[in-house]
Amino acid sequence: MFSWIRVPPKVDYQCHRVHSMVGSNIFGEYESPTGYKNAQLRPDSKVLVFVETQYTRLGKHIVEVLEAVRFKYKIEIAGKSLPLLTSSDKGKYSAIVFENLFKYFHLNKWNRDLLDKYCREFNVGIIGFIVGNEQADNHKKVSDQLNHPKGRRRLDNLPIYVESDYQIKDYQLNAHSNIFRITRPGSISLGIVPENNWSIFTLPPNSSSFFPIAQALPRNYIVDTYPDGYKYSNIKKLNKLSNSTSIDWNNYKKNLLTTVFQDNGSYDGIKRIVFGNGLDYWLHKLIFLDSLSYLSNGKWSLPLQRYIQIDIDDIFVGEKGTRMKAVDVEMLIEFQQRLALLIPGFKFNLGYSGKFFHRGYPDENDGDDFLLKKSDHFRWFCHTFTHSQAHLTNNATIIENELLFNREFAKVNNLPTYNVYTVSPHHSGVYPIHEPLFDVWKRISEVRVTSTEEYPHLRPAHLRRGFIYKDVMVLPRQTCGLYTHTIFIDKYPGGRDKLEKSIFGGDLFYSFVVNQINVYMTHQSNYANDRLALYTFEAVIKFIQCWTNLQLFSLPPLELARKYFQIYPEEKDPIWMNPCEDRRHYNIWSLSKSCFQLPQFLILGPQKTGSTALYFFLSMHPSVISNQPSTDSFEEVQFFNGKNYNKGIDWYMNFFQLPNSSHFTLPIDDATTLNNSSTNSSLVQGHMKFFQRIPPPYKEAPPYFFEKSSTYFDGELVPMRVHSLLPHAKLIVILISPLKRAYSWYQHMKAHNLSIALNYTFYEVVSLDVQHKNPSERTMKKLRDLRQRCLGPGAYALHLERWLTFFSPQQMLFVDGDELRLNPINVMDKLQMFLKLEPYIDYSKMLRFDQKKGFYCQVTKGNSTKCLGKSKGRIYPEMDTLSRNYLHHYYLHHNVVLSKLLNRLRVRIPTWLELELSNNL
Repeated sequence: MFSWIRVPPKVDYQCHRVHSMVGSNIFGEYESPTGYKNAQLRPDSKVLVFVETQYTRLGKHIVEVLEAVRFKYKIEIAGKSLPLLTSSDKGKYSAIVFENLFKYFHLNKWNRDLLDKYCREFNVGIIGFIVGNEQADNHKKVSDQLNHPKGRRRLDNLPIYVESDYQIKDYQLNAHSNIFRITRPGSISLGIVPENNWSIFTLPPNSSSFFPIAQALPRNYIVDTYPDGYKYSNIKKLNKLSNSTSIDWNNYKKNLLTTVFQDNGSYDGIKRIVFGNGLDYWLHKLIFLDSLSYLSNGKWSLPLQRYIQIDIDDIFVGEKGTRMKAVDVEMLIEFQQRLALLIPGFKFNLGYSGKFFHRGYPDENDGDDFLLKKSDHFRWFCHTFTHSQAHLTNNATIIENELLFNREFAKVNNLPTYNVYTVSPHHSGVYPIHEPLFDVWKRISEVRVTSTEEYPHLRPAHLRRGFIYKDVMVLPRQTCGLYTHTIFIDKYPGGRDKLEKSIFGGDLFYSFVVNQINVYMTHQSNYANDRLALYTFEAVIKFIQCWTNLQLFSLPPLELARKYFQIYPEEKDPIWMNPCEDRRHYNIWSLSKSCFQLPQFLILGPQKTGSTALYFFLSMHPSVISNQPSTDSFEEVQFFNGKNYNKGIDWYMNFFQLPNSSHFTLPIDDATTLNNSSTNSSLVQGHMKFFQRIPPPYKEAPPYFFEKSSTYFDGELVPMRVHSLLPHAKLIVILISPLKRAYSWYQHMKAHNLSIALNYTFYEVVSLDVQHKNPSERTMKKLRDLRQRCLGPGAYALHLERWLTFFSPQQMLFVDGDELRLNPINVMDKLQMFLKLEPYIDYSKMLRFDQKKGFYCQVTKGNSTKCLGKSKGRIYPEMDTLSRNYLHHYYLHHNVVLSKLLNRLRVRIPTWLELELSNNL
C-alpha cells in the first residue's frame, strides 16, 4: 500500500550573466560622460511628469513608481503650454519625464526652446517613452522618412532611428552602462519578453554620445551554434561547443536590438534616456529608477540598504492538519541560518496565542513542543491569548486580561515576557485606532512597536505608510502573497505561476526595491505542509541578488522602528481617514462608533471675518447641531490644524454627540448577527465573519453636525486632513476685505493686551518699518509673527487653491462678509439651500438688527435680542491712510488672482473686491 509524501517545491532559479557567456564586451567600449556644471535647483525640486491624459495606463504606472519611492512630482497634461520652470532664478524640477516622447518633439518652437534651454542651464535630463505603433501612428510628423521597412523613422533631429512592433526575447542589460545603481548590470533574462509592440532603436556606430542601456534578440532569432536552440543556462555545454565550433559573436551582436538607450548630452547639451516600451515589463521599472538617479545627478536616488523583518503570525493557532511538525521547525531553523549568512542578524519573529497550544494532531503537538524547545533561535511577540479582536470590546480590562494570560503562558513555557513589539490579530484596533488597546499597551505591556497593513489603506500596497500614536511606532506591513490558506503550491489561488510572477519581478520583488524597510506578514501554516514561505523568500532573495545591488540587513523591532522614522520623519504624524469610507476599516472599527457622528459641514473662517456670528446663526436651526464647546478654545474645536489632531478621531467625535443614538444604529450585512450588548463585557468569538459588515452610504440628513474653526482656512495641512476624514463635507468660507481683516486682527490682539501690538502701531507691524526703534532680534521675531497673522490669511486665492486641490467647487460656498453683516437673513437663505437643510427656517423672524450693538442678533421668546459677547462687534478707530495705501498695494496682486479664481468658479465678485480693484490710489 502506498501513500503520497508531499515534497515541498525547490527553488531552481538560475542567474545568467552576459559576461559568462561572451567573455568580452559585446556592447562596445566607451567612456563615461563627464558631469556638467552643477545646476542651481531649488531644494524642494520635483520630478516633472508630462502625461497625455490623467487616465493613461503608462502615466499611472509612472506615478505609482514615484509614489512608491516617495519622490515628489508634479503632473502636467502635455499640451500647448509649460508650467513655470523656475522660481527666484532656481530650477523647480530636477528631472523631466514624458509619457509620450513625441509630445516633447512636437512642442511648439517657443516651448521646445524654453524647455531645452532649461535642461541645458540646470543640467536636467529627460526620460521619454515610445510605446509601439500606437504612439508612432499618432505622430506622422516625426520624420519625412516614412518609407523604411517596419516604419523606420528618425527621432526628431537626433541621429537615431526607431522601428516599432517588434517581438523580442532574451532581455539583457549593458554591463558597461554608467546609469545603473540599484540594477545590477550585465544580467540577462532568458526567454520570451511579454508585449508584442516593442520599439527598437538604431544608434550611430562608434558613437560617443549614444549608448545602449538594454538590448534583446528578435523572438525568431536562433543561435545556430546550438543544436537544440538558444540556451545560456548550460555553461559546460557552451564551453564544449566553443572548443570545436567557431561561434560567430559578430553575428550575435549584429542581431541585438536596442530597447533602451542613453543620450549623454554631448550631441546637443541635453541628457536623455529613451525607452522602447512602457513600465509593464518588470525590468523597465528598475531602469526607470536608475535613470531618475542618473539624470537628476543623484537628487532622486534610493539608498542600497534594505532592512527586512519577517513575522510569523498565529503560532499555535492553526487548524488541525495545517500546523507545523517537528521537521518543519528543523527546516525553519536551517533556513534561518542560511538567511543569516545573507542578511546579518536575521531572525524570524514569531507571534503566539497561547490558548491554542497543543490543539493539533499528535505530530503537530510534537511540533509545538519542539518549537518551544528551540525557542531561543527566534524572536517572539505577543498576539492575544485567544487570538481575539480588540475592537469588539470597549472594556480595557478584557483586553488587558488577554495580554496577561498570554504573558503567563510565555512565563510557563520560558518564552520572553517583555515584548516591545506586538501585532494585534487581524490588525484590529491598530488602525483605525481603538483607544482601549493603545491604553492597555502603554499601561501593562510597554509596547513601543507594532505593524499593520491597513494604514492608510490596504490597497494600493505601494502607499502603505507608518505613523506614531501615543508613543507606539506603527510600521507598515507588507504581504508576500501567502495567507493562512495558502499551504500547497499546486492549490495556490491562481496557480503557481501567479505566485512566481510576484516573486520574479512582480509585487513581492518590488516591495524590496521601493521600500527601504519591509515588515512581511506570514503565518505558521506557510511553514508547514509545502513550506511555501521558505520557497518564496529563498526565491525572491536569489532574484534580488541576481538583478540588484541591494544590501539586505535585519534589526530587532525597536531598532527597526527607530530606523524607519529616521528615514521617514515626515510620517510620524498620522493622517486620520474616515473608517466609513473603507469597508475593511469599518469592520475593525469599534462597534460603538457611528458614521453619523462626524460633521457634515465646516466653517473655515478665516479669522475676523464674522465666522462666530455665522456659527451662532446656524446653531439656531433646529436640525443643525454644533460641536460641544472646548475647554481650551471655546466654540472652536481646532482639530485639523494643531496639536489636537494627534489626539485622534475618538477625541474629535466626542464633540459631536448623537441626540438619540437609537435612530442612528449602523446597518450591518444580513449575513451577520451581532449582539452589541455583549461586546462591552466579553470578546465575541466566532459570532462575526470578518469583513461582513457594510458601512452605510453617506447621506445628507439630520442631524446636521458642523463645527467652526477659523484657523482652518490658511492651515497648510488642513485641506488634506479634512478631506481624508470628511471627504463629502461642505465648506463655508467668508471673505471680507483683506485690509479690514488685517486691521481687525491687529486691534483684536491689542484688545487682548499683546505687548507687541501695544508697543507698535499697525503700520509699523505690517511694514516692519521699525528701524528707528532699534528692536531686538526677539522683538523682531514677535513683529514678524504678528505681521504674518495679520497679512497671511488675507492671501485668499493662495489658500483657496489649496482647498480646491482636495474639494470640488460644488462643495464650497463663498459668503460675502459684508453681506453677512448687513443682510444675514439673505445669507442664511442661501446657506439653507446650499446645505439642503430641513426644515426651511424663516430667519427674518429669528434675527433683528440691534442698534446698540450695531449688528444683527437673535430674537428671543420675549421679543428682546440675544447678542454675541462684548468681545464681538468692537468699534475700532479708522485705519490710517499710510497703512491703507500700504495694504492696498500689498494685496493688489492677491486680489487680482482672487478675482480670476472667482470668475473661473463662476462665483459673484464681492462688492469690496470690486472696490479694491477699481481704487486708483
